[in-house]
Amino acid sequence: MSVRQHGRNVSDLTFEDIRTTLTEASILCLPLGSIEQHGPHLPLNTDTVIAESLTNRIIERWTQSYDLWCLPAMPIGLSWEHAWAPGTMSLSTTGMATTLRDWAREIVRALPARNVLFVNGHGGNRGILDSVMPELSTELGLNFCAMHLGGLMSPVPESGLPEIHAGRDETSLMLALAPHLVRIDRIGRLTAAPDGDLVRRTTLHPGVSWPWSSGDGRISDMGVIGKVDGATREHGETIVGAILSVAGNVLRQMNENHIRSPRNR
Repeated sequence: MSVRQHGRNVSDLTFEDIRTTLTEASILCLPLGSIEQHGPHLPLNTDTVIAESLTNRIIERWTQSYDLWCLPAMPIGLSWEHAWAPGTMSLSTTGMATTLRDWAREIVRALPARNVLFVNGHGGNRGILDSVMPELSTELGLNFCAMHLGGLMSPVPESGLPEIHAGRDETSLMLALAPHLVRIDRIGRLTAAPDGDLVRRTTLHPGVSWPWSSGDGRISDMGVIGKVDGATREHGETIVGAILSVAGNVLRQMNENHIRSPRNR
């Protein structure tokens, strides 16, 4: 059953419903996605599909414990690492920061809820979220948290080729959430094995940052950074279950942070 069938989408309410339905303790879930290449087998809107679908699942799973509401998805983010590929579109860093600030200010102006959970489907959005959340929390008094789905679905292994983009985990998640969008017949076109050590040095090094590109054939195969071999719907459902479990802990902490905030003491 979808969030809309549950009636948990803010956009489906009337202006009178806002006053009688939402409270300061309500938690607004905002899916963040991207429009970018995801190899030959996944669509440009993969991150948005995943963010929206998992937001729905989170609300369905935890709405009995917390007053959860879905906001319209933000379907474009920061995707300059994929700019080499046709179809990839990206906001500027300034534009993304401005959009997030405008979202936050409009929430404060238009809604009583003071808790915002970003359900972030694109790893490239993380840096800007980490930068703006403390500022907006201080400025506007909002209780923020961001769940970064890429990190939750693909923890970095100690050795081997890490899953960065459109690999086994992300493909499996799409098979579980939107199988009709996966071009299974095109997976066989992926043949080159990326250099796992170089992937770690250019994208994951804790002390050095590089402006890497998924068009670099040393670290990707047709834009894929990882291996798609072994992607299954069953593996995707396992990832969904793990993320829903983490979401429960996140929501619990958000609720506690709201209760303990200075304005509620």
